Amino acid sequence: MADEGRSLATTSGGRPLLAVFGATFFVRFAFGITLAVFASYISGTSSGLGQAEVGTVGLVSAMAPAGEFSTVLLSGVAADRYGRFPVLFSGIALSAVLFAVVAGTRSVLLLGAMNLLFGVASGAILAASLAVVADRAGEDERGYEMGRFDAMNLFGWVGGFAFGFAALGFLPNRELGLVFLVGSAVLAGGFGVAALLLRGTPRRPPTPAFDFRRVVRSAFRGSVLLVTLPWLVIYMLIGTAFVFLGKAATGVGVPTGDLAAAIGGGGAFLVLTQPFFGRLADRWGRMRLMAIGATGFLLVMLFASLVVAFGPEVPILIALGGSVLMALAYGPAALAALADLASAIGRATTMAVYSLTISLGMLGGLVASTSLFTEFGSKGLYLFFGGLAAGLLVLTAARYREVARATIPAR
Repeated sequence: MADEGRSLATTSGGRPLLAVFGATFFVRFAFGITLAVFASYISGTSSGLGQAEVGTVGLVSAMAPAGEFSTVLLSGVAADRYGRFPVLFSGIALSAVLFAVVAGTRSVLLLGAMNLLFGVASGAILAASLAVVADRAGEDERGYEMGRFDAMNLFGWVGGFAFGFAALGFLPNRELGLVFLVGSAVLAGGFGVAALLLRGTPRRPPTPAFDFRRVVRSAFRGSVLLVTLPWLVIYMLIGTAFVFLGKAATGVGVPTGDLAAAIGGGGAFLVLTQPFFGRLADRWGRMRLMAIGATGFLLVMLFASLVVAFGPEVPILIALGGSVLMALAYGPAALAALADLASAIGRATTMAVYSLTISLGMLGGLVASTSLFTEFGSKGLYLFFGGLAAGLLVLTAARYREVARATIPAR
């Protein structure tokens, strides 16, 4: 299978990778748009959020990671058994239809159901995309290619997030359904770009004698879990921030335009840093860059807490910016490490464990943060972030110990 992947890459050039990068950007841009406005769309107000509304928004938003968590392994198995691109295109097409449906309703029950299906589609897209990158990139360049993938993934998220915040600033709440129609159109564009790039490229035939149990057992072995579990902690933080950042910012008087500009600028920065950090992971080793990234996330939580306590003082903001830069080293190195560990016959299933972990992290983060906030107010959030910091520290130390003992390749 690995030889087949290399032969396909040689035959078709870089078009499969470009197709995945392009589709990834469009998909995450559409999802970022909706995340930015979802809380306002559900509550019917563009600023402020009461404690009762926090629970409703958190529950509906949690449906997407719940859908992804419950089905993504099946998507990975399907991509290993029947091919990457059928699963990828099915996920994009389903997402485009769902976005169009959401634009026409504000029923909390229907929005929850649609968001559940968004999660199913999102998991299929991510598992198939990561498998294509892992198939087509050699071991010595996986960090770089995963960095390019992560750049498009994150740039799409934050670009869409910035667009969504801007929409909150110039659209009245009653017209926010237009944002979901834009998301549907963007997804259709991503489908078209990927289809054009893949015209004439060979397709991977279905895998004969596919052993489901062996593939799943390999995907959940200990060395894989030590790479993926830190994402559980990281996405508990990211998922909570994505859903509530806009409401929190408008609630304290931060203009949505300023926030959109800041997020958009950060997204452009990601395009430069992610391939760079990926190349460093190829040269210096995966674990070194993962340790730098994990340290960055710990410092982000520390300095963000200081901003809350003392206000946006310049030295604190500078330190926070440097911590964010360090944190960006984590993604490309960890994705490359996961691809290194994946067997060729079950590569999509193994990469699906990443999607499984981040969806569980977003779900757990939303449930934990909203519950603690409802029970303890702002003190509950400090408990939430403190627990995340401790968990990330323990998991990073555990993988470092395993690499040091040479139980897995020391990259």
